[in-house]
Amino acid sequence: MTGPTTDAPPSFELLPGAGDSPVILHVPHSAREIPPAVRAGIVLDDDALERELDHITDAHTARIAEEAARLASVAPWRFVNRLSRLVVDPERFPDEREEMLAVGMGAVYTRTTHRAPLRPADTDPGPLVERYFRPYARAMTEAVADRLAATGRAVIIDVHSYPTAALPYELHGEGPRPPVCLGTDAFHTPPELLAKAREAFEECGETGLDSPFSGTYVPLEFYRKRPEVGALMVEIRRDTYMTEPGGPAGPGLPRLAAALAALVDAVSR
Repeated sequence: MTGPTTDAPPSFELLPGAGDSPVILHVPHSAREIPPAVRAGIVLDDDALERELDHITDAHTARIAEEAARLASVAPWRFVNRLSRLVVDPERFPDEREEMLAVGMGAVYTRTTHRAPLRPADTDPGPLVERYFRPYARAMTEAVADRLAATGRAVIIDVHSYPTAALPYELHGEGPRPPVCLGTDAFHTPPELLAKAREAFEECGETGLDSPFSGTYVPLEFYRKRPEVGALMVEIRRDTYMTEPGGPAGPGLPRLAAALAALVDAVSR
């Protein structure tokens, strides 16, 4: 399954796992690719855009998910965004419910991580939402529905990373920044899922809860409606596995991939 294309590579990809796996590893922010037509609407010069991508991209998280899928006893499904979140952010609410609108980072960003202009403030988000956001949301909804039909449940594990030091755009950056932050939802994150995650990441250092980032992604069709859809966000502090900002992966990556694989196996059982 891929997204529609014009001047861009596929905007997302669903990579199949085992037929009896309920798990979808969701990787929304790992890519740097920006289609030329979208790049034309961004006001940063090329050097500034590269610096912004260094800060905003959850670098190497697609590789972490890939290695975890390879290590898991029951291979999870993977839903991977192949375009930068500077195109659209598929995890934002596409309307006034989104709190990040306060810093110009709704579904279509108009400000950078340092609160500088990224696009003109009067940019109409509609065309990008229709072109990229809605197809992505439909495909993710279908992927979850498929796991529900096949296994009676679905578990979305969001794979993210975050910088060691808070960036100016963060609304809640004053709290703890542990090696692994687990983002939860009161409806979709049952205690047993959280307990399995804490156990799986125990050897990777301290695991914190909902700081500096909270919540987790569930397609709106199921959000707060279907308890059979479990969800957890795994936020990995970047200094534990890579050189910041935007540098290469380091020796911590295999350990984190193994921990994620252990979580996948625990959930699959």
